[in-house]
Amino acid sequence: MRDGSAQSWRIVRAALPLAGRGAGRAAALLPGLLLPGLARSLLVAGSAGLTFACVALIANLRFAAAVLPDQDIDLLSAGRPISLTILDRNGERIGTRGLEYDEAGRRIAASHISYFDPVPLSDLPPYVVDAFIATEDRRFWHHPGFDPKGLVRALVANLEAGTVVEGGSTITQQLAKNLFLSADQTLMRKLTEMQLALWLEARLTKEEILSLYLNRIYLGAGTYGIEAAADAYFSKDARSLNLAEAALLAGLPKAPSSLAPTSNLEGALSRSREVIDNLVETGRIDPMTAHVAKVVPPDLALRERSAGFGYFLDRVTEDVYARFGRLTEDITVTTTLDLGLQVEAQEAVAASLDDEAVERGARQAALIAYDARGGIVAMVGGRSYEQSQFNRASQAKRQPGSAFKPFVFLAALEAGFDPDTIVVDQPVRVGDWTPSNYNSRYRGPLRLSSAVAASANSVAVQVSEAIGRERVVDAARRVGIGRTLEPLPSLALGTLELTLEDLTAAYLPFAQQGSEVSGHVIERVETRTGKELYAFSDIEGFKVLEPAMAGEMTRMLASVVERGTGRAAGLPDRPSAGKTGTTNDWKDAWFIGYTPQLTAGVWVGNDAADPMNGVTGSSYPLAIWRRFMTAAHRGLPVLPLDEGKPGLSGTEPLAGLYAGLRGDLVRTAYGADNERLSRLGQEGRIVGRAAPGVER
Repeated sequence: MRDGSAQSWRIVRAALPLAGRGAGRAAALLPGLLLPGLARSLLVAGSAGLTFACVALIANLRFAAAVLPDQDIDLLSAGRPISLTILDRNGERIGTRGLEYDEAGRRIAASHISYFDPVPLSDLPPYVVDAFIATEDRRFWHHPGFDPKGLVRALVANLEAGTVVEGGSTITQQLAKNLFLSADQTLMRKLTEMQLALWLEARLTKEEILSLYLNRIYLGAGTYGIEAAADAYFSKDARSLNLAEAALLAGLPKAPSSLAPTSNLEGALSRSREVIDNLVETGRIDPMTAHVAKVVPPDLALRERSAGFGYFLDRVTEDVYARFGRLTEDITVTTTLDLGLQVEAQEAVAASLDDEAVERGARQAALIAYDARGGIVAMVGGRSYEQSQFNRASQAKRQPGSAFKPFVFLAALEAGFDPDTIVVDQPVRVGDWTPSNYNSRYRGPLRLSSAVAASANSVAVQVSEAIGRERVVDAARRVGIGRTLEPLPSLALGTLELTLEDLTAAYLPFAQQGSEVSGHVIERVETRTGKELYAFSDIEGFKVLEPAMAGEMTRMLASVVERGTGRAAGLPDRPSAGKTGTTNDWKDAWFIGYTPQLTAGVWVGNDAADPMNGVTGSSYPLAIWRRFMTAAHRGLPVLPLDEGKPGLSGTEPLAGLYAGLRGDLVRTAYGADNERLSRLGQEGRIVGRAAPGVER
């Protein structure tokens, strides 16, 4: 429109000197003309009026050039936050988020908005359109964008009431305000609103204006447009609205925030009765129909938008912003989420965190699950998104404890150990640090796989010191632990801090034969017009582990489920592998496990890291994991774990007949002094910073 204004300005500017000269010539000729005094006065007045009109036109065009939007503006998205429509992996709508930015392009909000595709006027029941027109702008079909009669009527009503009771804005003006202006009540804003209304009327048909209004008007509770409002308040589409429901929605534009039925149902119903009276006054419905609509008010069926998916929606929004920065148009994001599995995850968390769990101090939990390609199929960030939007699956950094040990033993395998290597579970000392096992019990010589199953702290520390902590750091980085890792003695016991999302994703190479698997939430991003902006692609053929190493790790982690700390995690008629984790004072409890199809992790604890009452990774985390994974695998084929080459069965400490053989084995493997195992590869004391905590 600015181009059109500029062209009009050029025409008027060219005509102005002609008009001025014409007026001047007319004035010069007046003395010579034998005209009556009245005619001469009229000619002078007309000449002056023409000049004034040209000046006024020029001023108006300059004002228009300053306030009118570009011709190619997207009216459907103007004046509201950029909308992210978020779909699950099958194209089902999960929810929406709105992005707003500051002047520097930084995101300042991710509002919970609801916006649907436009509904054609022809698809709406007639009383829906009639209700809005009868209440907001009865002369809509006849005025040019603003209504002088309406303005006068509003002025009189406001003077009589002594306050503002009627606005006088037409539907076109309301649309202009919603699309382009703030809510400031100033003369300049009102003039701008009228100019924009004229612009809309010149550019669009009445039907297009009304359609845009109904599909863009803000109707409270984060809903933009009648389809979003119908979905939010009545859990139906706008095509199915009855008269009472339509009247309620038509009453909201006056004060959408204060009249939203989610917060002020009585106010919304009172206003809807006024709308019904308006329909009678305009002859759109008869009094009997109005009476029925009043005595049978609409029943709210509030859609729990984002209630179950809020954590995931926020996670997707963060990813979109990190990937694209400032967006300038609405986009549709197809994600990796599986709606069915998400529901199962929510139910698993809710069922396990019962009153008994709360009494034992377990107040929060989180769950995340990946498919074989690294797509997040389920995410639960806490007990209640409404109560706390902090995502404990992707934002909370906590000590993983023994759930970190698989990366220690992976480094050991790569250094030459194997699952049947004999190690000694015994007290150990590193500098001034003396880590201990859970309950301070030691098992003596046993195979590495049995040490993993028993979650022996002493063995993990001894192995880490024997092969070198840098090997552990390298192994953890290769499987996906991206944060900086300090090679401290306590690293072997998981005293660093990780998110559940990062820790669980690091198990994916074990489940997928050593392949690099990128954890992700987005499959595809498109504009509203279907233009593809991004599509996820797999990393094919790249291994971060030797397949044999991944297989041996799976064999050891399967022993955790078969006979170790994760025995209760066993899935019905289906092999699985995983690892428990519990930190000092029972502040954090974990279980991370997998099958070839799904890898899932669970954390249980408290936001303030308050100690729980004896809650370990073998209790609530494992119960949540088993319930979710059992449901998630229904209907899936039973696939074997890739455990690499077969090994000997697990060995526990022997007694009686084998006591002497065990002693000989220890002396042969480690020499007469068993303490040597604590300093394999090192001579003398290993000096390190004291660990902040010891995992059990």
